[in-house]
Amino acid sequence: MPAALVWFRNDLRLDDQPALQAALAQGYAPVPVYVHAPEEEGDWAPGAASEAWRRRSLMALAADLHARGSSLVVARGPSLVALERLAKAHGAEAVFWTRRYEPAIEARDATIKRALRKTGLRAESFNGALLVEPWEVATKSGDPYKVFTPFWKAASVRVRPARLWDAPARLPAVAGAGEALDAALPAPTPAWDNDFWSYWTPGEAGARAALQAALPRIAAYPEARDLPAIDGTSRLSPHLHFGEVSVQRVFAAVGACDAPVEARSAFQRQLGWREFAHHLLHHFPHTPERNLDVRFDDFAWARFDATAFDAWKTGRTGIPIVDAGMRQLWQTGWMHNRVRMLVASLLTKHLRLHWSHGARWFWDTLVDADLANNTLGWQWVAGTGADAAPYFRIFNPMLQAKRFDPEGAYVRRWVPEIGTPGYPAAIVDLAQAREAALTAFRAR
Repeated sequence: MPAALVWFRNDLRLDDQPALQAALAQGYAPVPVYVHAPEEEGDWAPGAASEAWRRRSLMALAADLHARGSSLVVARGPSLVALERLAKAHGAEAVFWTRRYEPAIEARDATIKRALRKTGLRAESFNGALLVEPWEVATKSGDPYKVFTPFWKAASVRVRPARLWDAPARLPAVAGAGEALDAALPAPTPAWDNDFWSYWTPGEAGARAALQAALPRIAAYPEARDLPAIDGTSRLSPHLHFGEVSVQRVFAAVGACDAPVEARSAFQRQLGWREFAHHLLHHFPHTPERNLDVRFDDFAWARFDATAFDAWKTGRTGIPIVDAGMRQLWQTGWMHNRVRMLVASLLTKHLRLHWSHGARWFWDTLVDADLANNTLGWQWVAGTGADAAPYFRIFNPMLQAKRFDPEGAYVRRWVPEIGTPGYPAAIVDLAQAREAALTAFRAR
């Protein structure tokens, strides 16, 4: 039986794996490979938290393959060199993978596909990450969408019931071994990530468990998702980012669950925001660094204040719900979405620091750091992107805390010294900072 390399990237699963499915359907013996080449991701090489998750997810994938009689071949980049070498070593006739949509990766993958085909190999890529690919939806004039609601109206009608695919119980054995995963992607030293894993279980089994745990909460999702003190969200974001569960399976499971149609639609709409983020990133590849709304290119951001930024990063701003969010991020690698908006608003509005500073910090510290979602989220709060909250919409974090954490349970969990002499005074006067931000906005 001829072989095909199945190149795993951010699709670390065996079910609903289109590259693996294609290899088997076309009569190839799959050779699962992972090539570690973060330097090929340009200015947005994965952050530390992402790499800590990736390592554990790859360990889980390797174990899942081993249980089926196969194995994961690990190599280090450059990716093209590694794929050509592995194809020769395993007698492969083809290389299959699922697509990614980050600008640097899209360009790299196009180059790799052309180069592999020139050597006589079949090289094919598949959609394994999105419900609708970025180029499949356009306005009547043929332009990309910049507003979510019409985007999702157009995109959602293109979502078809998924033909879910369960990986076979057995896979062909793979001769020969690659590098040890610990050599290509070593564990953090010191083990600063240890606390993460009491909250998370990377890998396909962990993703499936998270999905099953989320389904009973869908009925309450429209209201509960804004309450950071409770488990009102799905906590699927890192599993979706690393492709440990397919978005098609999540969409279908939510659509079929025992919850009111309004609640199911509300959750699926959030998956639509993920689609919108990738749509924007594909069509506007400059946005991780620059404003989509060029009217903000000359905006009077404040001079960078390292002391204030450090207080924000470490959860020592003296604004309780902001500090709670930043400490949750540091200890768990994740932050509740409502609180993400509040910490981003404080940074970009009250401190008036450029959104890119916050985006970079999130990129390094979030286990679900996704370039499309991170860019959309920060530009949305800053008011500089597509379908953004207007810049003059400035969240008051104290009022938001009263509304969404009325008993203070979330704040007390992450800021236990609240109300004691050890808790710092606020680094900014919220009312004065709001007026300064509005003055800068009017003057732009």
